[in-house]
Amino acid sequence: MKKFSFVGLRRWWFALSALSIVASFGALAAFGLKFSIDFTGGSLIELAFVGDAPASADITAVLAESGEQGVTVQSAENNRVIVRLPALSEDQHQAVLATLHAKFGDFSEDKFDSIGPVIGNELRKSALLGLVTTLVLIGLYVSWAFRKVSEPVASWKYGLLTMFCAAHDVIIPLGVFAVIGHYWHWEVGTAFVAAMLTILGYSISDTVVVFDRTRENLSRNTGEPFATIVERSIQQTYVRSINTSVTVLLALASILVFGGESTQPFALALLIGVLVGTYSSIFFASPALVEWEEMRKK
Repeated sequence: MKKFSFVGLRRWWFALSALSIVASFGALAAFGLKFSIDFTGGSLIELAFVGDAPASADITAVLAESGEQGVTVQSAENNRVIVRLPALSEDQHQAVLATLHAKFGDFSEDKFDSIGPVIGNELRKSALLGLVTTLVLIGLYVSWAFRKVSEPVASWKYGLLTMFCAAHDVIIPLGVFAVIGHYWHWEVGTAFVAAMLTILGYSISDTVVVFDRTRENLSRNTGEPFATIVERSIQQTYVRSINTSVTVLLALASILVFGGESTQPFALALLIGVLVGTYSSIFFASPALVEWEEMRKK
């Protein structure tokens, strides 16, 4: 029976990654990300009603009559609604609550957050800068760490492919959350950025494990073709990568199912990122080294 070849089927893996990235960019272009007030600025009020919650349109109309502009209202579970408005002072916050009490009766305020638009914009820029800086620094470090492995692939190619795989593992969760945000109103906030940074670390760790085994096998100088050495390196490490990922995924699945609403977006982002990162470290990163070398020879 012919042994399964990761490197031999690399064009299929590349095609799958390309389709996933194109679909993710398409979702981002079509829907965009639904940013929380962490990044947009504004105020968020979460209300729990004693009886059935009023319709979102009714709440919007009442607040519009009282002079509040730019109001969006989202229904939630257990007779709750989430009201988003421009940034409110404490006096304005209390006036909004009084207006709603007068019209709709008893409810409790479960949450109130308010962030100015300037702070939200700065947070968004800082988050993007942090992700890009992390990618670049990791690429430089991997290039330096593999500096003694110059044949047949230069060390900077290891660093560049590590950066590309890490970007690949972040872009796909972003695309998924663009769809989820559009249809289920899940938001992207600071916790999501923390999840993306965690994904970068996990993905790169997995990728470097395979690269490092390739480096060890190359140092033995057996005279075998580069593609054969890379294939053997993947075969020696993929079971470990998958087993490690399964244990992480089980923990994240538990948080996703049994955790509260505040932790579910974070857990889902990590779950998607770990799945994609495990795939890219085994099926994409090292086969891409072989493809790059084959192209260089041609």
